[in-house]
Amino acid sequence: MKPIRKVAFVVNEEKPGAHELAHTLIAVARNAGVKMKQTTRFPLPKGYLSDCDACCVIGGDGTLLGVARESARAKVPIIGVNRGSLGFLTTFSSDEARAHFPDLLQGHFQVDYRAMLDCSTGPGLHDLALNDVLIKDQINSRIVRLEVFAGKELVTDYTCDGLIFSTPTGSTAYNLSAGGPIIHPDAGVIAMTPICPHTLSNRAIIFRQDVKLRVINRTPNSRLLVAMDGQRNLKVGMDAPIEITISKLRLPLAQRSDYSHFSVVRTKLKWNGDLVDKPGL
Repeated sequence: MKPIRKVAFVVNEEKPGAHELAHTLIAVARNAGVKMKQTTRFPLPKGYLSDCDACCVIGGDGTLLGVARESARAKVPIIGVNRGSLGFLTTFSSDEARAHFPDLLQGHFQVDYRAMLDCSTGPGLHDLALNDVLIKDQINSRIVRLEVFAGKELVTDYTCDGLIFSTPTGSTAYNLSAGGPIIHPDAGVIAMTPICPHTLSNRAIIFRQDVKLRVINRTPNSRLLVAMDGQRNLKVGMDAPIEITISKLRLPLAQRSDYSHFSVVRTKLKWNGDLVDKPGL
């Protein structure tokens, strides 16, 4: 990658140690002659990253989700530094960031392009999600009946607490908690996972990436909540269908050259098992 000439820092100061780490990395960038801008605001305002070569996010995965839309629109890679808990997206630890930031500024990283969902709830009402789209009743305790189409083909009616539509990146988030599958981020698919379905045979379904999914509310006197990455809500009309597709935009995520997805999964989910050196492996 080309050397970074201007970097934006997005710092979640509610995370312990984030402010101090940002101070250290900003000093490294300043000493390298890199131009900077800094904010503690996220989601980012539209156009914030338009003149940047990279964006360093210091916080947790939620902080990075608040930057993802603008990163995808501006095609600016995110360097995610974890000061949260799990850190599936913010894959650089504080120690790794301190040790490797000079090299990162020189462009010594690879970019992993992650799929995003585009959700529409009506004319001019659409948004992007990196992890997932959640559809449920506006009242938490209400069960909903949702009719799902894949293209023109009826999938089925779901009587459930809600539906989660997930990217491969988001498969380790709400989708996993609801019993959905873990999906490699390079897989070109959308996962749909029902939440507490009343029909026990209703399970997660994997759709190809070029599908157009449509959800129709068949619950009498009910309004739906559509949550994007658990952070932003889309308005939905009483009878308006909800459409979900893979976006043409993709999130550029900076990774170390030796990044291993399954190494991250093993670490974050506390799986057992170490790589054993054997002939032929």
